[in-house]
Amino acid sequence: MTAKPVPTFAQRALAREWRLFCCAVGFLTRLPAPALRDFQPAWIGRSARWFPLVGQIVGALSAAVFLAAGQLWGGAAAAILAVGAGVWITGAFHEDGLADTADGLGGGTSPEARLEIMKDSRIGTYGVLALGLVVGLRVAALAAMPGWEGAVALVAAHGFGRAAAVAAMATQPYVGASTTAKAGASPQDPGKANALVAGLAALWPFLLIPPRAALLSIGLAVAAAAIVGALAHRLIGGRTGDTLGAVEQAAETAVLLGAAALMQ
Repeated sequence: MTAKPVPTFAQRALAREWRLFCCAVGFLTRLPAPALRDFQPAWIGRSARWFPLVGQIVGALSAAVFLAAGQLWGGAAAAILAVGAGVWITGAFHEDGLADTADGLGGGTSPEARLEIMKDSRIGTYGVLALGLVVGLRVAALAAMPGWEGAVALVAAHGFGRAAAVAAMATQPYVGASTTAKAGASPQDPGKANALVAGLAALWPFLLIPPRAALLSIGLAVAAAAIVGALAHRLIGGRTGDTLGAVEQAAETAVLLGAAALMQ
């Protein structure tokens, strides 16, 4: 009986990264991913370096819808379908976090009350308004851009939005209760190295955008994510899974607005 070959270091490393990538796909989207045996919650934090790539895949699929729909209708219809495709692929994962964050931060009078509101699955006035404004801005910005420019902006926006969420994971303390938090709550700290890798991975689509538009998009996205993160830190003392969704949505929307400002 021949002995089983021992995997090399490179093979083990590739297998580990593939497992973490599949974990990121399963965590962030509804896309089919291989089942992970012996899953450990800590894998979510470790897989954070793959979040921008998963976002770019979501953006590429949304861009394909935008380009295809643009051949038939163009303008607002194509933009609505493309944004809707992204929402469907992710199961409104980040939008749900945005709505809960808006309800909690807007409606609570203490950190404890705000966190309690954010755990409630019902949506309130602040959540409805936040969703309407953010989705409306994304549709309007995308509709203002020609086909290929809008497609590239979608890839860049989705990737950078996830990188912004990873940065918030790495720089803010987790303040939710891990025993009662929603699936999106992710108390794991990915670490500064993972956050740096995620940030760098999010940048390559901006090479396909005119430099001024790329710089404006990145600047607006960093500012928007920082404002949401600072507001969460001031009002609840850190981050939850919901505030990460809000950070992602703020950065994603800001990239599209920056690109639309100079790529119409």
